[in-house]
This record gives sequence, structure tokens and C-alpha cells, in this order.
Amino acid sequence: MPRNTLDMSRDRGRGKRDDAGVSTTRKTFAILETLADADGVTITELTRRTEFTKSTVYRHLTTLVDLGYVIERDGAYDIGFRFLEISEQARTRRRGYTAAKRSVFELGKETDERAVFIVEEEYEGVYVHRYGSLSDTMIGKRRPLHSLASGKVILSEWDDDTVADFVATAGLDAITDNTITDPDTLAAELEQIRDRGYAVNNEEHMDGLRSVAVPVYTPADDLLGALSVFGPTSRFTDEYVHDDLPNRLRDKAGEIRVTLAYG
Repeated sequence: MPRNTLDMSRDRGRGKRDDAGVSTTRKTFAILETLADADGVTITELTRRTEFTKSTVYRHLTTLVDLGYVIERDGAYDIGFRFLEISEQARTRRRGYTAAKRSVFELGKETDERAVFIVEEEYEGVYVHRYGSLSDTMIGKRRPLHSLASGKVILSEWDDDTVADFVATAGLDAITDNTITDPDTLAAELEQIRDRGYAVNNEEHMDGLRSVAVPVYTPADDLLGALSVFGPTSRFTDEYVHDDLPNRLRDKAGEIRVTLAYG
């Protein structure tokens, strides 16, 4: 289950396990997440946003600066490039993630649309590769699985018990008026996806956008992630969505699988 590092109340009452070390770690990540959402923040502003004491914020920042994870310029603090090394290791820890990068780029170029490769982590969809406007700004972003075509593809690979646990844990919040929020409706949608081999997003994550996604498998038939193309409803007609794009996506997904099998 995804955890919010700013919410420290969840572990109250867990006894010795929630000791000072755990609390310190949570505070460190709360500060990092606050920095990630801003562009240069002073200690005073960090104190206000996190509601930690000024001395606490200062101690954590000093350690993070010493380690190279935070930089300080003229009294303002920001995320350091040290995180790039860590994030790139996460993005390339599986060979298939690297193979998917080329397919995402080619798919975007061929369709002249935005293409993405998404994986699941802790019941959320995570952008690993993206082609299109402001591509790099989306890498690592997390989105609700049930509101994405790629997310629904991933959900369709799970058994009923796992999907039920997902619904109970993550919920089916409405992102737009078209988002699926009913478990039975989601179950029917997932069954349809299994039958036809692709998923469609009809303005379920953002008004005015449709998308199509297919699963990407390893040579051992394990799910690697989901490959998707999205764009405005004016271009994503039913014919384009149901006839053209699924075949293009399957071809690219197949290329990733072949690359993993034969190099």
C-alpha cells in the first residue's frame, strides 16, 4: 500500500517498532518530499510546510547536504543531482525496462502521439519511460491504476482476490466524471480487457484525453509492464482506438519480448 511520509499517525500504537530511528527517517523523507514539490525553499518555509521545529529541519538539511542529496544556494535548499544516480538504477534494474525505452520512443515517433511505459509498484502506476511534451517531468510520477489504460491492463493480469485487495486498499477514487468507481463495473471492464488484449481509457484520468494500452511480457510470460499511447479525443476516434493503435502497440510489445529473448 502506498505510504505518505507526511502522515506519521498510521504507526501510532505499534510499540517499540516506532522508535526514534523510524521517526527520524520519516522526517527526513517528509523534508525531501517537500523539497521535491518546490524550487528552492528556505529553512523558514520548510518549517512552515512540514510543521517541524526549525532546529529539526536544520539538522536534517545539514546531513542531507553533507551527503550530497540536497544542495544549498543563498539560503535556499533544493534536491541534488545525487538522486539521479539512484533513480536511474531503479529505472534500469530490470533489463526489460531498458528495452522498453526504445519502443516507447519509436512508438511516439511513428504515431506522433505521446507514448508511455508504466509499471506497477505498491498498487500505483509508475511512469518509467515517456515520449512527448515534457517527457522527463513525468518519470517516476505515480498515478491510480484504475484511471489509466495501462493501469487497467495491469489490473487485468491479476486474479480476483488481488484485484479485490487493490480495491480495498487503494480505493477507486473519481479522477474525472468518467473514472470507474464501482468494483463490479471495474471487474466487467477487466474481463473485457482480458478478452480483447488491450485497454482503453475514455477520459477517465483527464478530460479530453483517450488512450490505449497493451501488456508487455517477458520471454517467461511474466508481466513486465504496460505500453500505452494517448492523445486528444479529436484524434483518438473509435476506429483509431480500436483498430489501428492496438496492433501498433502489440507489435512494439512483441519487439520488447524478442529483444529480451535474443538480445
